[in-house]
Amino acid sequence: MQQGDHGDRYGGAQRTETWQGEEWYVRLVAGASAPGKRYRCPGCDQEIPPGAPHVVAWPEWGGVDDRRHWHKACWNAKDRRTSRVQRSRNAPRY
Repeated sequence: MQQGDHGDRYGGAQRTETWQGEEWYVRLVAGASAPGKRYRCPGCDQEIPPGAPHVVAWPEWGGVDDRRHWHKACWNAKDRRTSRVQRSRNAPRY
């Protein structure tokens, strides 16, 4: 996968980071260029509302289906979080 594959869609600066022994592409998404969709942050399991600035990250070996949308603070704190995020009973599953 080339870095330019995702560059035009979201705007913002793209960089590469190492996380859990893998290279990840990380792109900052400004609120104005954020798509009009809701996403669920894998860091806190909370919703990212449409138009909110956030981070899109995907593993270097991955494709479009491997992209995940994170709150910026959650991405920055990913190494300090546990892997046992639990969703409330009534939370939507998407």
